[in-house]
Parts: sequence; C-alpha cells; structure tokens
Amino acid sequence: QVQLVESGGGLVQAGGSLRLTCAASGRTVSGYYMAWFRQAPGKEREFVASISWSGDSTWYGDFVKGRFIITRNNNLNTAYLTMNFLEPEDTAIYYCAASSWSWGRSENEYAIWGQGTRVTVSS
Repeated sequence: QVQLVESGGGLVQAGGSLRLTCAASGRTVSGYYMAWFRQAPGKEREFVASISWSGDSTWYGDFVKGRFIITRNNNLNTAYLTMNFLEPEDTAIYYCAASSWSWGRSENEYAIWGQGTRVTVSS
C-alpha cells in the first residue's frame, strides 16, 4: 500500500514561488501516474497537473498557464510541483494523488491521496 505525504506549503507573497514535495512510502511509485490537485475554500477540488510513469509526459490544468511544473524522481519515490508567479487565487490546500491506471483530470481516477499541504498567497 502506497502512502503519500505532501510538504512545502506555506505563506508566500503574490509573484513568489514555492516547491511542493510529495513523498511516497510503502512501495515504489515508479509504476504509478502522479498528480496534484487543489481545493480552495468553498470550492471543489480541481486538477492542477499530472505526470506519466517515466516523467516524460505532463498535463496541466488550464489555469496553470505555464506557471507550474510537475516533475518526479522515481529513485527518491517523490513527485514535485514547482509553482511560480503565484497569485492570491492559488490559495488552496494542495493534494498529491497516485493512480495505477490513469493520469486524467478527474479526482475519481486516483485511488491514493495524501493529506494535503496548505498554500496561502498574500496580495
């Protein structure tokens, strides 16, 4: 069973950057698709980005507009989300997720989830 733990969230000013880390344990995630979702206060969880097994292919939510980069290091059993040019609208809890069969935009495609890390962007 894979467990995911996110870290790296915090308070940042608008225009700043953060790198979120998703550390997996229990078994290797090299055979899993990995993704990041986020949930802002009062809103539904939304897709941020996903990455293929090898890391060669990535997919981003429309709002990202080149500001975020998802990467992974299978040797370290870790995935990352580097966020640049942060905006107050990016304030949310960010969740890491893993799927053995899909890297789509729907949270229903992911069976394994972390507890989330909070990101707050001040204006």
